[in-house]
Amino acid sequence: MTVPEQPTLTDGVVTLRRWTLEDVEEAVAGHDEVIAHWFGWPVDGVTPERMSQAIERWHTAYAEDRSEVAFAVEAEGKLVGSVDLRRRDDGVGELSWLLFQGQRGRGFATRAVRMLADFALSEDRQGGLGYWRVEAKVEPDNQASLRVATRSGLRREGLRRIEQGHGDRDETASYVVLARLVSDPPLSEPESFRSLLNSFLPRKRAIGQLLVRDTAGRVLLCQLTYKRDWDLPGGVVEVGESPRLAVGREIEEELALEIDAGGLVLTDWLPPWGGWDDAVCLVFDGGVHDASILDAMVTQPREIRTAEFCTLDQVEERCADFTARRIRAALAAVESGVPGYTESGR
Repeated sequence: MTVPEQPTLTDGVVTLRRWTLEDVEEAVAGHDEVIAHWFGWPVDGVTPERMSQAIERWHTAYAEDRSEVAFAVEAEGKLVGSVDLRRRDDGVGELSWLLFQGQRGRGFATRAVRMLADFALSEDRQGGLGYWRVEAKVEPDNQASLRVATRSGLRREGLRRIEQGHGDRDETASYVVLARLVSDPPLSEPESFRSLLNSFLPRKRAIGQLLVRDTAGRVLLCQLTYKRDWDLPGGVVEVGESPRLAVGREIEEELALEIDAGGLVLTDWLPPWGGWDDAVCLVFDGGVHDASILDAMVTQPREIRTAEFCTLDQVEERCADFTARRIRAALAAVESGVPGYTESGR
């Protein structure tokens, strides 16, 4: 296969061009402790000899099979950094970039990464690499690089955990994985921008619960298999699911009861606890029923040991303190007719 000559790419502000040995001195001078920190090498680890070797390696890799494609980044007539792409799998490349001392925070990296991603995802017969996916692995604390990646059109996919001795580095590390696919809409389209925001904006877990009482004023509680204390019936809201409908689904799945969820009576924010991230618990009104409705109950044995109508004294005895506070707050909201808001039941 004939490999096309490495092109020069530009968006009118930033230019990506082939590295030359004339760039060595300027590149070495631009490396500093910020670059050394994020790439994991000594501050004085980039020498003229090593930089020259890297350029020769890039030239060879491009000429042979384009398994590694590296560009010098120019802006305002100066060498400001580097951007490269290494083939990881068939049709998949991993992006890396850096800006030299004094050149950060001016948008050069975003432009460079976007242009290289466009080049990688372009069809091979048009001179591009013909990849179907480009990705980047960024440390969670590297906020500047996370901004560059997302502004370049890479969607956040998740956190990859690496155990000590089993990753690219010796120490335990985690990487945020961000990627762009050839099938993603163009960055100029509103759908693409919304999908990009959706990939990295914060998300909270939602929990739906049902406040069901009997004619004696007792509250329906479930004894769970995965924790010692009791709780209101309900569960986690699935992706794309209505919280109100989720409650009805959970009651039917776990207790084989059909109880319609009424209006929202309480919103309770749950802070991080015991390995869980924070969450929002939405308590809906399950109405007042005769205690005999439990005669038809069939518990889901994997999650529910049993369920009973309990007095407030039993609520205090059987529930965690924050659950008991939530139940009292929900009952007060039902009595007042005004939906309440609490944080950990307070």
